[in-house]
Amino acid sequence: MYAEKTAEINTDISGLFDRYRQTPDRSIRNEIVMRSMHIVRYAVLSTRNMYRRYADDDDISNEAVLALMSAVDSFDPKKNVKFDTYASIKVRGAIIDYIRRQDSVPRGVRKFIRDYDSAYSALYTELDREPTREEIAAKLGITAEKLDSFLSRSAAASTLSFEELLFDGFDMADDTGESEAEAQLILSERRSQLAQAIDSLKDKERTVITLYYYEKLKYSEIAQVLGISESRVCQIHTKAVDKLREKISGYMME
Repeated sequence: MYAEKTAEINTDISGLFDRYRQTPDRSIRNEIVMRSMHIVRYAVLSTRNMYRRYADDDDISNEAVLALMSAVDSFDPKKNVKFDTYASIKVRGAIIDYIRRQDSVPRGVRKFIRDYDSAYSALYTELDREPTREEIAAKLGITAEKLDSFLSRSAAASTLSFEELLFDGFDMADDTGESEAEAQLILSERRSQLAQAIDSLKDKERTVITLYYYEKLKYSEIAQVLGISESRVCQIHTKAVDKLREKISGYMME
């Protein structure tokens, strides 16, 4: 039933695109946009963990709708690319670009991650248990609130890096003449490499990645599931994403 409904929608949109190319009437474009709002809804939902620190749902939805409208104008049915596929990449890319414009991560954040790892390891060896956030903060010479702030910013930076892995340098809107089959092959290969990279992570790292990106749990919820502190979850997440980024970047440079 769902497949039939989707096919019906796609057919209607194809007819609308034919009319829009013949007569670029805004009312026709708006009709295409309205019939394609599921793309916006999914993009907003799937990136919520990324943008919640920088913008609210309305801001992101507005950006997504603007990107969808732009996708309608630039879409070329002759390239044999499904509009849903084309628009989904454009909309998601626009959301990521918007988030990146809202905050620039200082270089000091990367240094903090290294200092945090050293402090955590030293305290774990000394105490023979997981150190508390207060103990780590004291070791670093900062307040617990400052520690949480740095951990949150470093985790957010890693989240953006992870989300861009599949789409970095990939745009179905370019004029290279790339067919949909070729484009889908590239995405399929990247997804396969990412899956292998996730499988290669340590058990706890793989669990954090799965719960955060696929189950959409918050750091606090993951901490409860694993029985560890929220700051520890942030640390594991950041290290895991760095490993994934390194593995995928190496594959893409081959």
